[in-house]
Amino acid sequence: MGTRTGDRRRPRPARLLPALVMASILVGGCSSRSTPPESGPLPLRPVAEIALPGDNSRFDYGSLDSERGLLFIAHLGASEVIEVDVHTQQVVRTILNLPQAHGVLVVPELRRVYVTATGDNRLVLLDEDTAAVLGQAPTGDYPDGIAYDPKRGAVWTTNESGGTETVIDAATARVRGTVDLGGDVGNVAYDPVADQMLVAVQGTGDLAAIDPETLTVIRRLPTPGCRGGHGLALDPPARLTFVACEDNATLLTVDLATWKTAGAAGVGRQPDVLAYDQGAHRLYVAAESGTVSVFDQEGGHLTEVGSGHLADGAHVVVVDPTTHHTFYPIPSGDHGRPALLERAPTT
Repeated sequence: MGTRTGDRRRPRPARLLPALVMASILVGGCSSRSTPPESGPLPLRPVAEIALPGDNSRFDYGSLDSERGLLFIAHLGASEVIEVDVHTQQVVRTILNLPQAHGVLVVPELRRVYVTATGDNRLVLLDEDTAAVLGQAPTGDYPDGIAYDPKRGAVWTTNESGGTETVIDAATARVRGTVDLGGDVGNVAYDPVADQMLVAVQGTGDLAAIDPETLTVIRRLPTPGCRGGHGLALDPPARLTFVACEDNATLLTVDLATWKTAGAAGVGRQPDVLAYDQGAHRLYVAAESGTVSVFDQEGGHLTEVGSGHLADGAHVVVVDPTTHHTFYPIPSGDHGRPALLERAPTT
């Protein structure tokens, strides 16, 4: 994610694209805005504002067990994970002593929660029911996002400034291997259709495909027009990947069938976390500016249905595929305390 106050990540040098490269995208049928959209209305209505414990420091990723209604939120600035029951709109517990808790991923079928503790470069394995620490594993430098490969029972951590992916056994926390991407890396996701891992490699300006069996890079797609590709979401049945480019407020759509860039759109300044609602074919893009952009996917193309400022610090979004509600942890809500915003779609 973008360089932030309180993060220990080293700032990256700016990557400038020649005007000719940007022009080639526009000629190819992609479009992008020169300024981020900040106009609404957002197709969202308020459902609840749930008070969260802790201080007003930065939140990061969230992950939802939709069947049980348990949402796990990384409170990076407080080095903890907050568990919320979204069915009752109550905080269940706070899980402490997770240095700079950054990425968080719940795997319901395993009843396990995985947390990247960026402060000491490790992955922590928690019991979903009790929050007990079941294991931990070393990662590369600055572990960030997490993905799960169910076919092999493996957890992948994106080591952003380390430029690598660490592959860890989901049951035993044993490190199975490391994949070097050659530059700062963004998020990773598992593509079940092609049985591959996809990674936004912001340091080299491309999208990489990795064979999860051999742990080798099998393909790369240059992403001109995208500076700082970091956020990543997939629509596997439609063979689409969405990449958020944090340095130039752009969202790319990549067609995995043709392995080509299929479109580009403007989003809020410093887009961060993406969430895709598979049942509704709807993509949410949350940005550091507090802007949320909402797109509908049809026929392989995205159409913006609304974009606007939701709240300061609303750079994280989690979607519930059952209710289609979205959740946004923010450092300061209506009463000046940390809060979890719940929103429902209006269209």
